[in-house]
Amino acid sequence: MVSSTSRRVLNTLRNTVAVGALLLAGIAQAQTGTIRLLVGFPAGGGTDVIARTLAEKLKDQLGSNVIVENRAGAGGQIAAQALKAAPADGTTFFLSHDHTISILPLVTKNPGFDPAKDFVAVAGFATFVNAFAVSGGTPATSMNEYVAWVRTQGNKGNVGVPAPASVPEFLVKLIGQKYALDLQAAPYRGSAPMMADMLGNQIGAGVGSVPDFIENHKAGKIRVVAVLGGKRQAALPDVPTFAELGLAGFEDVPYYGIFAPAGSPRATIDRFAEAVSKVIAMPDVRDRLTAMGLSVGYMPPQQLAAREHAYTQTWTRIIKASGFQAQ
Repeated sequence: MVSSTSRRVLNTLRNTVAVGALLLAGIAQAQTGTIRLLVGFPAGGGTDVIARTLAEKLKDQLGSNVIVENRAGAGGQIAAQALKAAPADGTTFFLSHDHTISILPLVTKNPGFDPAKDFVAVAGFATFVNAFAVSGGTPATSMNEYVAWVRTQGNKGNVGVPAPASVPEFLVKLIGQKYALDLQAAPYRGSAPMMADMLGNQIGAGVGSVPDFIENHKAGKIRVVAVLGGKRQAALPDVPTFAELGLAGFEDVPYYGIFAPAGSPRATIDRFAEAVSKVIAMPDVRDRLTAMGLSVGYMPPQQLAAREHAYTQTWTRIIKASGFQAQ
């Protein structure tokens, strides 16, 4: 016969095994579950293409399906709010560039999120520069020719920007001031619809990131005539910087990074960051991102957080000096 003590021991062992099995099942589910990678702009734009390039490789590194979820609108504000509302369980991340994280909170009265409190930096993977491009419907092949063309149009011109109150919009204002032109920024819901109008000659020029323009520039459908940053871009060696054209002050280049909801487990963040570092080291990924005009380089969580803070400080000064009022 089995004693009562033995029965208690057996029951305890059974319960322990059962609990262990449940824990292992939970871990397996977390490892093989779906991870959402939020993007604040429409499908087809530069940020979306970058996200899908990484997601395809991250799936293998993480052992989980990584899907890109476009939450387009308001310059990334909708996606940022979705990240804030997401559970901090390692299933939701946000791939964003500087505008949404560092600038949008400075130019919007109620953005609905505070990056310093609501998000945690996971990994940076690239920096990039913005560029000024003209559509095929204009005769210009350089910045000076564009300026001359606008003067033949009554000194007025509309310039597309992928989001309101963004670096591109501030650049449009400064270009107008420098050349004494009445240039009006025309905000879009991302670079893809802006590019569609440029290709259809519905608007004469646009400002966006080099990745937004590079393929159509190479195809001769639009022409990038100037870039920001302290040096010419390897992908566009014949295109001058704005500093060369006499418009200095935009040498601090923006960044791309991945963020998670505040409170996300440290182990989850470190695991995702390590996966990003491995993915961007892959020759095919690096080559594709470089061809899009990005300067690829891994930034661990602390470095990305520092980059975010420094860029925010830079744009706090620029925005204050411009007299822009948060809307």
